[in-house]
Order: sequence, then C-alpha cells, then structure tokens
Amino acid sequence: MGTTSDIKKGLTFRHNGDIFQIVEFLHVKPGKGNAFVRTKIKSLSTGKVLDNTFPTSAKIDIVRVERRTYQYLYREGDSLILMDQENYEQIPVLLELIPNAQFVKEEDIVEVLFNTEDESILQVVPPSTTILEITYTEPGIKGDTATNTLKPATVETGAEVRVPLFINTGDFVKIDTVTGSYMERIRN
Repeated sequence: MGTTSDIKKGLTFRHNGDIFQIVEFLHVKPGKGNAFVRTKIKSLSTGKVLDNTFPTSAKIDIVRVERRTYQYLYREGDSLILMDQENYEQIPVLLELIPNAQFVKEEDIVEVLFNTEDESILQVVPPSTTILEITYTEPGIKGDTATNTLKPATVETGAEVRVPLFINTGDFVKIDTVTGSYMERIRN
C-alpha cells in the first residue's frame, strides 16, 4: 500500500477493481480546506482516460509492473503471437490488449506490460511510429501539394489512413500509431 505522496507519472495502481496508470498529476494546496491530488489516470484494460481526485490521506494499492520487449511474429485468429527476445518463448496476446493493433506489422518490436503478482499481461505498447507501404490508394496528382486535402489509403497491414493527394500506391509513409495519422512520406 502506498499514499498519495507516492504518486508520480507512470505509477500503476489498483482502483475500483481495475488497474490504472498515472498520466498526469498535480498536488493542490488550496488556501482553505485540505490538500488533494488531482490526476488523469488511464485504465490499462480499456484504455479510457479519467480525471480523479484523491485526498492527501488516501491509500493507494500500488501494482508492480514489469516491461519486457517482444517481437511480433504473426497473427492467429483474434491473437497476435509474440516472441520473447531473450529466451525465444512465444506467447499469444489478444488483440484487445493492443491499442491500434492494426498498425503493428510482422517483426515489429513491442513492449509488454506484465503484472508481477500473477504474471498476467496488462497491455502491449506498440512502437510510437511505424513505416508502412501503401497497398492501395487513388492515383496521385502531380504538383498538388498546396492544399491540406487528404484521401483514404490502405496500408500493408490492412488499416486505412488518410494521406495527402500526392501519395501513390507503393509509397512508404510514416504513421503515428497512437493517433493513426499520416506523418510524412519516406523516400527510398
């Protein structure tokens, strides 16, 4: 058990039957009344971000989390098969534990968060950006770079993203896996 003085960014704890991680926090000492800690917490099971306020006297149930690197090998049904980089052990992970799994391609390195109490998988963190090939999009218009107009495109993992008009099938683009948005075209 910990107290609100243990709160820091990235701390993982159990709250209301779920496991949360601190995204932001602020210790507030009003001129009148008791101090409190205002936080933004993210559920590791659903991905929802909530605002929560803890009084300074509150006890929190800290969960010890371990991060391990794995390599994505292939998809099998509604799971991705990941391989431990150190001992080559393979584990299946449900797609629902991977935010924006549609941008993860084979051989990508991901971080897996484990609850050390029972070795259960809490979440899989994909790389923040990835480079993917455009497999289909409408033909580009040469010289049309003045506007910020976007068109739909399908990438090699099957996900659909919005790209500028000058992007063509076969081009490689950098994608932000958190927002799913186009960042830039990659020249070969």
